[in-house]
Amino acid sequence: MNNLEDRNPILVIGGTGHYGQFIVRSLVNLDQSVRVISRNAIKAKETLGSDVEIIEGDITDPKLIKASISGVKAIVISISAFTRKLIKKTRLIERDAVIAILEEARKNQINRIVYISVYDLRMDHLKKLKALLLGEIRLEIENILKESNFNWTVLGCCPSMEMFFAMLRGTKLTVPGGGFNPFPTVSPVDLGEIAAQTTIRSDLGGRRFRITGPEALSYPQVAERLSVALDHTIKHIKVPITPLKVLSIITRPISPFIRYLLMGVKLFNNFPQDLVDEVPNDHKILLDTFEYTPHTLEMEIKRRNYQVKN
Repeated sequence: MNNLEDRNPILVIGGTGHYGQFIVRSLVNLDQSVRVISRNAIKAKETLGSDVEIIEGDITDPKLIKASISGVKAIVISISAFTRKLIKKTRLIERDAVIAILEEARKNQINRIVYISVYDLRMDHLKKLKALLLGEIRLEIENILKESNFNWTVLGCCPSMEMFFAMLRGTKLTVPGGGFNPFPTVSPVDLGEIAAQTTIRSDLGGRRFRITGPEALSYPQVAERLSVALDHTIKHIKVPITPLKVLSIITRPISPFIRYLLMGVKLFNNFPQDLVDEVPNDHKILLDTFEYTPHTLEMEIKRRNYQVKN
């Protein structure tokens, strides 16, 4: 194992996001200096603590990119525009800004790049689900990295376990389409640990890992596990996808957010079975490569201190 030894900071793009904040915390725990760009420095400081250097601004600003990259030893790109506020700027944030960051890194001779991507880029499957937008930009960025001289590593991340809690209201787990087929999920804690260790290692260049938790689960299985862990009967409820489809059409001229949400719902209801079958092997690769304790669903419930509200 070869580690990056110098004390220069590591720049985490998207460091206040769902995964990014855990990447930052894990890097700090590894005694690394960390720099983060945020549109709101005060809020970022509240989220990340005083040990992190915060540069206030927008990653779509070329001058800010240049200033932020200066003097760093590695860059982690964990950026997503999947919020109601930012979704209209998806291409600008997830593609244009990332390409600009990579170009500036090349100019500054920054070699180590870690890119947080999607679990697997099955464009034929996404096309079948009419969800190409979920993978097109990620595929383009990955191809740019593959053709570059960077010491790059791609972490293809499956959905967060947050998905389960986002659909849990009291004792009801309400799921569009039902979510009857299992699919991989991961705790953001695990992703943070793996990404941090990846970043400070120089021996993982040119590799792509599928980042998953210990097992693939369906929503009915999650309801059963939640029932035991919370000592309450959690009822799994299927709701039709049709209203979401109609809403995505109605709101599309105003915002594409519901359209992207619908694509995600289609994907977790139709996750490729061969990828599900590979979860144990993909997870074993992670355990053999990195040092961390994987979070199970039960551990994630405990970490969140989730309480049932009737």
